[in-house]
Amino acid sequence: MDMPSCEFKPEPYEGITFEHAKEVRKTNLNPALFTYYKNPVFITKGHMQWLWDNNDKRYLDLFAGIVTVSVGHCHPHVTNAAKKQMDSLWHTTNIYYHPTVHEYAELLASKLPGNLKVCYFVNSGSEANDMAIMMARAHTGNFDFLSLRNAYHGASPGTLGILAHNTWKLNVPLSFGFFQTMNADVYQGPWGGAKCRDSIAQADRTCDCQCMASKLYVDQLKDVLVHSTSKKVAGFIAEVIQGVGGAVHLPKGFLKGAYELIRERGGVCISDEVQTGFGRLGSHYWGFETQDVVPDIVTMAKGIGNGFPLAAVVTTPEIAQSFAQAVHFNTYGGNPIASAVGKAVLEAIDEDGTQKNSEVVGTYFIEKLLALKSEFPDVVGDVRGKGLMIGVELVTDKESKTPLPPEKFVPIWEDCKDMGVLIGKGGLYGNVLRIKPPMCINKDDVDFGIAVLRTALSRYTQSK
Repeated sequence: MDMPSCEFKPEPYEGITFEHAKEVRKTNLNPALFTYYKNPVFITKGHMQWLWDNNDKRYLDLFAGIVTVSVGHCHPHVTNAAKKQMDSLWHTTNIYYHPTVHEYAELLASKLPGNLKVCYFVNSGSEANDMAIMMARAHTGNFDFLSLRNAYHGASPGTLGILAHNTWKLNVPLSFGFFQTMNADVYQGPWGGAKCRDSIAQADRTCDCQCMASKLYVDQLKDVLVHSTSKKVAGFIAEVIQGVGGAVHLPKGFLKGAYELIRERGGVCISDEVQTGFGRLGSHYWGFETQDVVPDIVTMAKGIGNGFPLAAVVTTPEIAQSFAQAVHFNTYGGNPIASAVGKAVLEAIDEDGTQKNSEVVGTYFIEKLLALKSEFPDVVGDVRGKGLMIGVELVTDKESKTPLPPEKFVPIWEDCKDMGVLIGKGGLYGNVLRIKPPMCINKDDVDFGIAVLRTALSRYTQSK
């Protein structure tokens, strides 16, 4: 199988050696950092959907730096915007006016529906979700906060309360007032059928719930509210398609029912668009739009800056005013360079048509993956997602849906890397292939990625 051609040719790498870098990582970097692959990839250059290592080997990037590179590695328009801003003004903070943050805030707010018009700029998704929690509590005067099991919204001290993966939790006291409800997973969960998802990728199970899966999962949320929280709550946060959780796609109608319950109890509803926003789902600019809801607060990061440290919270004027009860300040939030990058990303999304590309190429990708599922039914348990936010859950067998254990999953994943394709992994058991590439990939790239994955799956089934 031939890798698609690429006209871009990187300059020869002349930096620190890989061996030296490995020593520095052992000695001078956080030991909790984990590295993909037994033989890690030493990435030295990126261009659009492509990455190169120190030996000039090229890789198709189907994970986008953990769903972060939205419009392409080193996208020319975004790169030029950053360079231009660096030549004029690096930093002032928000104690002074500077042009770029105002231009950016106006453009970003124009992309959101309803009264979601007030922007707070921060530096990471964890920080954005931390702020959203505090904002919800300040506005409502309530304390209890809810999220879904299997959710990941950051690993800061504040967001650990809404995180529901024991993989990420230290054995330390956490803030109280956080509750999780059953995850609305129509593949591994108790309810769901062949028509639950807003996607061509549906769960391969008969629908025995008479299209009531969403209601039954909403009933579980109501049960938590009745038995575990006070009569009033501060808020609820969810992703439409869970990222770290393994691309679990919430069933149609779930958020509408959940939002109604939360608002009845005085709470606000938060949509985490850190991975699902900016057109990645193809049909809509924001993930929450696929569920026909409008949240009270939207958090965003990752693709917002195409890899630059940038994140945002966008909310209504009413909630923003409640948050103004005390002084709020962020030294780097709305930094001139970050604002220039964020604005350029929004422009590139429009100019390049990446949302439409996510819809067309993403649908094509899912169709090809569904064919692989039919070809390898005893290992590909579920294909799910929408646009270029895709998950492939690998299992030991079709009937039990037991997650494929690491000793069997990892060789498939490693094999893809060795053939030149970088794919993420996720889910509680680490058995989900996370396919979330830069939104500039094309059908030739998809064909290559599918050929590589087919080869890796064939080798696995032959070795069983």
